[in-house]
Amino acid sequence: MSDAFPGEASHGWKFIAFGPDGKLYVPVGAPCNACDPGDERFAALHRMNPDGTELEIYARGIRNTVGFDWHPETGELWFTDNGRDWLGDDAPPDELNRAPEAGMHFGFPYCHGTGIPDPEFGAGRSCAEFTPPEQELGPHVAALGMRFYDGGQFPEEYANRIFIAEHGSWNRLEPIGYRVTMVTLENGTPVSYEPFAEGWLQGRNAWGRPVDLEVAGDGSLLVSDDRANAVYRITYTGVTSPSG
Repeated sequence: MSDAFPGEASHGWKFIAFGPDGKLYVPVGAPCNACDPGDERFAALHRMNPDGTELEIYARGIRNTVGFDWHPETGELWFTDNGRDWLGDDAPPDELNRAPEAGMHFGFPYCHGTGIPDPEFGAGRSCAEFTPPEQELGPHVAALGMRFYDGGQFPEEYANRIFIAEHGSWNRLEPIGYRVTMVTLENGTPVSYEPFAEGWLQGRNAWGRPVDLEVAGDGSLLVSDDRANAVYRITYTGVTSPSG
């Protein structure tokens, strides 16, 4: 492994995964809410060989991603990103991004969402310089784990849909998130973003917080929850026709 990563605690939790290229992908979040850290290791997604050699930055301008996956057919990398705080209840959005190649920049700290300049760091920069998200997610939903559905249990139309664990907002007047959402693609482009599983948020109180997802061997969907300290299994059993 590598000891080349910084040790800051802010956004220091890491989700790591091996890509189709056999390399290990490791994110390093920004050490702040919004800042220009002056160290290219921060706000970036790195990759390296399994033995820690050939460490490089794969993508930049990523405030904090703790969930990514590769499209089962194209092999392209997709990832969630948490938007910054303190720009209001409804801005900026969290993001679902696509990085089909190395070297892309996704805007942080200069630009958020599809075109929101940062009030502190956006001066003199254009959002057109950066890669916009494929899908804007809810503001402050804390999108964490994401997974392409590649199982065989759900109906055929669910193939390659993206499931996202939304941990839930902490500083929004009306709480949002605390759910699993689903993004449907057509020809590789998102066409819908909608709730898939919810109920953890009851009014203003949440008894659970989804963190990550995995597709089990039988095609069911596993969802982890770090508030209830549980793992849920979502299965498809068919549609029951109404009686009468």
